[in-house]
Amino acid sequence: MNPIQQKARELMEAGTARVVIGHAAGTFGRRRPLVARSVRDLDAMVWDAACVTNLAGLLTKQEVRAAGPVAIVGGTAMLRSLLQLVAERQIRDGDVVALVSADGTPKVLDSVAAVEEHLALEPHGMPQADRDGIARLQAMSLQERWAWWQAELGRCMKCYACRQTCPMCYCPTCTMDVNRPQWVPVASHDLGNLEYHVVRAMHLAGRCVQCGECGTACPVGIPVHLLTMFAEESAARQFGQRAGHSAKLDYALSTFRPDDKETFIR
Repeated sequence: MNPIQQKARELMEAGTARVVIGHAAGTFGRRRPLVARSVRDLDAMVWDAACVTNLAGLLTKQEVRAAGPVAIVGGTAMLRSLLQLVAERQIRDGDVVALVSADGTPKVLDSVAAVEEHLALEPHGMPQADRDGIARLQAMSLQERWAWWQAELGRCMKCYACRQTCPMCYCPTCTMDVNRPQWVPVASHDLGNLEYHVVRAMHLAGRCVQCGECGTACPVGIPVHLLTMFAEESAARQFGQRAGHSAKLDYALSTFRPDDKETFIR
């Protein structure tokens, strides 16, 4: 039994958590989500270098909420998501216990203050590969970039895997699912695909924790995470705040300040 697995067992046996969200062995060497409702379920839990999926999106599911106190295993992206969900009043301070690995030793973070203190020691920044991807797009002319995104989004099947895996896409009814009136075309064609991905990126501006799960989940390999990551970087430059760094932070599109420079308006 690995140390994280043992600590999760202790949390359940002490009654601190009735549900533990973690990882289990999947197919082809990958890891799948595990929602353990009993100590016996924890026998399937694994924790290794392949456990990279941000599982924080499960915290807002109604069946998880109803089960009682929750513990969740993860890394930096999960912790940022947890703080942002508290900031957006989707989770209350103390409702979720975070279980992380600090130099191989399990560490329990049972409050917002503990999560913020832990994250303060973690380096901020998106993966270098994603920074390079955004830089390549910015180096293109407007026409080249438009053609590139048209080609990429033209492959979208509208499966909504990006929406389902995103910890910040928690609305019970998504704008994309409204059909009376139908604001965004459902069909997988150029206009519907463009509207869906642009609207989603704008909804995540100032809220994206830059975990990259939306891009990872895409079954056809569209790097949709570059849209949300770029929107997050833009919001940080314009408004001086980043998602997932404070539980008291209001995201940029939900607030107004008379001294906003509004330099983004052209």
